[in-house]
Amino acid sequence: MNRVQATPLRIFVAVMISLCFINSSALSQHLEPSQVLVIYNKAVPDSKTLAEFYQVARKIPADQILGLSLPIQQDISRKEYETTLLQPLREHFTKENWWKRSKDPNGVMRPTQSRMRAIVLMHGIPLRIKADPNEAPKAGAPPTQLMAMSDQASVDSELMLLGVELHDYKGSTPNAFFSSTRPLSKSDLPHLVLVNRIDAADLEVCKRMITDAVETEKHGLWGRAHIDISNKFPQGDTWLENIVSENHKTGIPTVTDRFNETLPTNYPMSEAAMYYGWYERDVNGPFLNPSFKFRPGAIAFHIHSYSAEQLKDPQKNWSTALLTRGAAATVGNVYEPFLDQSHQLNILHDRLLKGWTFGEAAGAAINVSSWQGIALGDPLYRPFIHFNGTGEVREEDRDFRALRAAYREWPNDKALRLEKLSLAQHSLSSGNIAESLANEYLSKKDIPNAQTWLKKARDSFQQKPDQLRQDLQLIAIERAKNHNPAAIQLIQAAKRTYTNIPEAQALCKWLEIVQKSSAPAN
Repeated sequence: MNRVQATPLRIFVAVMISLCFINSSALSQHLEPSQVLVIYNKAVPDSKTLAEFYQVARKIPADQILGLSLPIQQDISRKEYETTLLQPLREHFTKENWWKRSKDPNGVMRPTQSRMRAIVLMHGIPLRIKADPNEAPKAGAPPTQLMAMSDQASVDSELMLLGVELHDYKGSTPNAFFSSTRPLSKSDLPHLVLVNRIDAADLEVCKRMITDAVETEKHGLWGRAHIDISNKFPQGDTWLENIVSENHKTGIPTVTDRFNETLPTNYPMSEAAMYYGWYERDVNGPFLNPSFKFRPGAIAFHIHSYSAEQLKDPQKNWSTALLTRGAAATVGNVYEPFLDQSHQLNILHDRLLKGWTFGEAAGAAINVSSWQGIALGDPLYRPFIHFNGTGEVREEDRDFRALRAAYREWPNDKALRLEKLSLAQHSLSSGNIAESLANEYLSKKDIPNAQTWLKKARDSFQQKPDQLRQDLQLIAIERAKNHNPAAIQLIQAAKRTYTNIPEAQALCKWLEIVQKSSAPAN
């Protein structure tokens, strides 16, 4: 295509982006630095260093940085929690006149007013409250009894009810903020405090989490979503399917895997701004590739009962692994929570897309407190603050902004939207737009058009790993139809094409799976 023909189409992309600026609406009031208390451990020098770093980055008032003398171990007893953290913190709130408390009709002391709506625990604060061995349920007890009798918990989840003087810590407590459609600042819930943690394998990762959050808010989080649905339990699968559906409605390019296995080792996951998946105990798949990194500011979540069991070793579990590989925020569980009492990722995703802070979105996504969940990341972080097109415009976000703009401008006119995006893709030779169009056709089960656009995307991308991802999606189409001979043929052809890149290891795993499923039963 010559320059004269291409120019109007390039203008089209710029116009779509500008439409987002015109249509952007005022953002609601959300959590502010004046409502955040930062706590560090005096016994851990890096803890204070990080607290001061965060204070400067978010302009937290100096009198809202609190050091406490705490154990340095990850796991503490209930008594240690109460004597070194809970009671000193309550006394500090009272001394600073940050709350007013009185007894409710049931005689329970609880806040009726509170100025601090969020607490941020710094790297070095204990993570888990151990079970009292004298109170442990009998081995083999049914799940309902295990839930009711367990007194082990995350420090973070217990602190959500900081001002409520409960006398029985067994089991979980309903979260009154769960599924709220109003930010906490607009909700009449003075007894509740949101608790986030900025913690990871080392100080540098923690600092990067803060810096990436602050910097990303200047231009917004743009990039590709990768969603790995492993068909474990209907409830969790539904959460992830809802995210896929929401992304297709809003113009977030989304690659979805629905095979029972998690994504294979070294799967080519580029431009990853969002990751949602389940269900393996330890980090695997694309995250084992030493060259893998999320886009700065990325949000990443993997559902597992012990995803945040520890935060020191980035090769184990999931929460710290995702943060080490570049994510700015995640959630996890320190002990077995049971699925229905862990973060419901579809709610978290929805609130983030609406411009909520990460702290409020994570708080609204879990239906219990005094339990096992934690939220890792800056509670003030708003990754989608510019989802309507405001903020700094960067060249590396061009394709993703254009996709979002098209879905905003023509949400109900699919034919016109696809026509315009097709023209834009042809003008820009954009692999990102072509792949997004393929994934939309896949979501509608229009396989011929999906295959056509995957091939266009492969031809448009310049990097081998991106090209391989298109071939993997073409292979996935055959696998989903149980066309194993065709899938094997495509895998073997791809192995000959992609011989010298680490991501080709993904083909080996898929070939093993397909050949095994094709073998005759003994």
